[in-house]
Amino acid sequence: MDAGDFRRAVGRFATGVTILTTIVEGRHLGMTANSFVSVSLDPLLVLAGIRRDARFHDPLLAAGVWGVSVLAADMTEASGFFARHAYEQPGDMFAQWPHTIGEQTGVVLLDGALSVFECRTVSTHPGGDHTLVIGEVVSLEQSRDDAAPLVFFEGKYLDTTPSREPVPRPGRWH
Repeated sequence: MDAGDFRRAVGRFATGVTILTTIVEGRHLGMTANSFVSVSLDPLLVLAGIRRDARFHDPLLAAGVWGVSVLAADMTEASGFFARHAYEQPGDMFAQWPHTIGEQTGVVLLDGALSVFECRTVSTHPGGDHTLVIGEVVSLEQSRDDAAPLVFFEGKYLDTTPSREPVPRPGRWH
């Protein structure tokens, strides 16, 4: 096994796509991430995995607050922008993206997202070349109930446009 084999195998697990945001010294920063999961319902906790060599890593850890915008299928342009230009833009990197500022944390939350979360970091854990950041959700909002999610699979976005009736929700998972 090597890193390429591992990456291809893990890439077969379809994930949603998010924009993570934070604010440091009044500057709003963001990056695309698909390493985001729920952790706990009591308390409300989520986890994001951030590469240690990412420019976003140290500012996120220093700030202690962060936002998550869960992207809709029509937000591929934003996903690509924040994947390529995270933290490199002079001035306001969010100027071209409609957004609001979270009332609890002051972080950017993208308008048009399926849902948004404001988080406060409660712990960090080393995870190889990543840091696992666990955040308590201090605010959340859901919108766009009619929109499909942006899904990443095998290194590309999937067409998630509904073509048939939705499958019923499964029972409780254990």
